[in-house]
Amino acid sequence: MLEFVNVSKSFWTGTQRKVILKDASFKVDLGQSMGILAANGTGKTTIINMMAGLEKPDDGKIVRRSRISFPLGFMGGVVHRHTARENSRYIARLYSLDPDYVEAFCRWLADIKEYFDMPVGTYSQGMRARFMFSLMLALDFDIYLIDEGMPQTTDAAFNRRAGGILRERLEKTTVVIVSHQPETLERFVRSAAVLREGRLHMFDSLEEARELYEYQT
Repeated sequence: MLEFVNVSKSFWTGTQRKVILKDASFKVDLGQSMGILAANGTGKTTIINMMAGLEKPDDGKIVRRSRISFPLGFMGGVVHRHTARENSRYIARLYSLDPDYVEAFCRWLADIKEYFDMPVGTYSQGMRARFMFSLMLALDFDIYLIDEGMPQTTDAAFNRRAGGILRERLEKTTVVIVSHQPETLERFVRSAAVLREGRLHMFDSLEEARELYEYQT
């Protein structure tokens, strides 16, 4: 379970205060995936980061009683001077998982050949994306956090493998996804909320949320 209780968040931009959330309360129960529609620049990534514990709210509290993933594609915790092998084994130990399994899974899925034993800082953007996505799928979470949907790399074979594994995983787990495109949410959720001027408007169906979102934009 993941719960926001009267959560508020804002940033000072240098000229004005940008409000991300105003006194938001909602709950994500296991088995009840949630989507959030929000225009670009309104704070989608900030909300996902707060869910993951990467950012703190200004007011209110966030309750986590489940194993919650880091946001898909998040590079925090990965040391660029270390190899993918070293990073995968280190992250596995943080989550009390078998380092041999996590390393083998990432090596197979990322399929970056000899680069797996080279520093992550030497990777191309595509190779880093493949490794990070593989690392997330190697770990066992109750709730997966996705910002704007599954990232696509230039490797079609990897996209098919990783996409298939993610779809299978999401049939058994829960997902929270934020996006500015209703079409992206259709792949993952049936209900959604709309973020508008710092307020979250909750709806029982994605179609209802889409109507408000498209009306305001």
